[in-house]
Amino acid sequence: MVGRLGRVTGTVGPGLVGEVMVRVRGGAEAFLAYASEPGERFERGAVVVVVEHLPPRTVYVAAAYG
Repeated sequence: MVGRLGRVTGTVGPGLVGEVMVRVRGGAEAFLAYASEPGERFERGAVVVVVEHLPPRTVYVAAAYG
């Protein structure tokens, strides 16, 4: 899971539990998402990378590009 790219489907940011879709097991699945760095914010459609996975359905994400 760590290192996979995902697309934000629900805004991730301070005080928010966001949602990202990540390709796994031959499909795409939704995960609850938090920013890996305090204060980061990702709007819907942003591409992110998973930096930590807390099973079963929670991930911490960072910007995929830059």
